[in-house]
Amino acid sequence: MSAPFPVTPAMGPARAREIATAFDLRALPADFYANPYPVYALLRETGPVKRMPDGSYFLTRYDDLVAVYRDAQTFSSDKKVEFTPKYGAGSPLLEHHTTSLVFNDPPLHTRVRKLIMGALTRRAIAGMEPGLVTLVDSLLDRIEAQGGGDLIEDFASAIPVEIIGNLLGVPHEDRGPLRGWSLAILGALEPKLTPAQEALGNRSVSEFTAYLKDLVAHRRAHPGDPEHDVLTRLIQGESAGERLGESELLQNCVFILNAGHETTTNLIGNALVALQEWPGEKAALLERMSRLAADATELEADLSLAVDEFLRFESSNQLGNRRAVRGCSVGGVALEEGALVTLCIGAANRDPAQFADPDRLDLRRENNRHLAFGFGIHQCAGLSLARLEGRIAIGRFLQRFPAYRLTAAPVRGGRARFRGFLHAPFALA
Repeated sequence: MSAPFPVTPAMGPARAREIATAFDLRALPADFYANPYPVYALLRETGPVKRMPDGSYFLTRYDDLVAVYRDAQTFSSDKKVEFTPKYGAGSPLLEHHTTSLVFNDPPLHTRVRKLIMGALTRRAIAGMEPGLVTLVDSLLDRIEAQGGGDLIEDFASAIPVEIIGNLLGVPHEDRGPLRGWSLAILGALEPKLTPAQEALGNRSVSEFTAYLKDLVAHRRAHPGDPEHDVLTRLIQGESAGERLGESELLQNCVFILNAGHETTTNLIGNALVALQEWPGEKAALLERMSRLAADATELEADLSLAVDEFLRFESSNQLGNRRAVRGCSVGGVALEEGALVTLCIGAANRDPAQFADPDRLDLRRENNRHLAFGFGIHQCAGLSLARLEGRIAIGRFLQRFPAYRLTAAPVRGGRARFRGFLHAPFALA
């Protein structure tokens, strides 16, 4: 049974053309946030390298995004030039977003990524699965006891906070503020900020780093197992390499929680809502899950295909950014030195030149080379962990509550960069 109300409102061609013609990330209308894909489709067709009012460029074609991702020598991820006027010199938001892994180039990026990846090996992630299953089942028990709840608050958002909290060794009693801090800090990455959003973002960075200073001091005195404890690895550094400075350490701990929390919450929430819009795909997935229940390997493979399709169809992270360090060309358009470029992952993942019938949710889609985790040297360091969380969370939810249904229209987060829901009330049948 599909949802009794439109989860993703339709947008007519005339309205899509109106938004695309005057496209400006800093002045987006409400109906764009509800359903940006008709606008993205029109931009791919009519202006795939779109010059925006502020002089930056907005890319929507899959091949153009891959070309930029591949050329890290020409397209820098360093955001100091762009973020300094946005946040103000000396602000906590500026220090955080210009020190974290994602908005830096080698050698900082290389050093930090290597340290993080050392704690996210295939063996380490496999070792997390039993604990993840226990966590998910406990959340499902609570949902069953209360007869339903909210897909986001009661389920999707609770999973990554616990997993990343475990990776950093954050005591359970200290995890209450983590989601709020994460939403505020990542919300400050939106193209246009209100004064209230900026103030909340700065306060959240300050509160989070103040907490981490005490946590780091404790971990220095009482190190964990560096094979599993990311914070211990970051503190100790490579045995023969350069350790992180204090600000690098604190800000990348903030980044690890934020990156792992928001995107995984969106993956799980988007998937469970999408299945309400695509009842045929939901029914087919449930049938396969029932048929493959006795074959763990085949079931895992089928759910993995589904997770990658959810990531393609509603990319958790819709936008990326680069700066051209020299004059160059993308998609046949000349870009000047210093040009700011926005990579629209959400549009590229629905490019018909790469994906057949891209606006259809196809949970059996093969060769799904989506860009939800980025590409190249900045590909998401936690992609294997995110896939594991998605597969376990979505699979076990469906096994337990196959007849779940939304009881009210879900509420979008109202953001262009991170696409997800704030609320999605549901009942078990």
